[in-house]
Amino acid sequence: MITIDSFRTLALAFPEATEEAHFEKTSFRIKHKIFATYDQKHNRACIKLSEINQDVFCKAALSVFYPVNNKWGKQGWTFVELNTVHPDQFADALRLAYCAVAPKKLSETVMLNIPD
Repeated sequence: MITIDSFRTLALAFPEATEEAHFEKTSFRIKHKIFATYDQKHNRACIKLSEINQDVFCKAALSVFYPVNNKWGKQGWTFVELNTVHPDQFADALRLAYCAVAPKKLSETVMLNIPD
């Protein structure tokens, strides 16, 4: 299970990531662009993935990862059930969400620093 504290730790570890309120949710941003939100009421994340990455994560674990059910989902916005997601899987998805939104130079830095 991913808690808000572990979510926050992972998200804010990315270069220049910030935390801001977003309506009734908590958002994590890079350069004012949202790469993830946290919905406390449902203990669910919403992350921005490429269409290819969204497809891969959803096919691997459809009960854990699934597209938002509207035009946002077609743009890669993906729900993640934090009660059931494996921590390593969530960390990978969050890294890809950050990289999908971050400027190229920051994204390359994060992709090059993947631990073994």
